[in-house]
Amino acid sequence: MEFLTQQRYSVMVLQHQEVPYMSELTKRSTVYFDPTIHQALRLKAASTHLSLSELVDEAVRLLLREDQEDLSAFAERVKEPEISYEALLNDLKKHDKI
Repeated sequence: MEFLTQQRYSVMVLQHQEVPYMSELTKRSTVYFDPTIHQALRLKAASTHLSLSELVDEAVRLLLREDQEDLSAFAERVKEPEISYEALLNDLKKHDKI
C-alpha cells in the first residue's frame, strides 16, 4: 500500500522586518504547499527580494480584498430584480442572441 505524505513547510514572519504591513505583531503559521508551488514561491521570493512569508501574506491580502469587493458589489445590487436562468435564456432567444 502506498501512502502519500505532505511535506511540511513552516512560514515564519519576522517581527522586526521593515515591511509596512507587517509592522504590527505577527502570527506564525505552518502552511503546506505542493512541492512545485513551493519551488515557484522560492524562485519568486529570490527574484523579488521578498520572503516566502511576505509573498503568502500579500496573496492572502489580495484574496481578502477581492472578497470584500465582491461583497460590496453584491450589496449594491441586492435590490435589482432577479431573473431565472430559464427567463434569461428565453430573453436571449427573443432578441436573437442565441
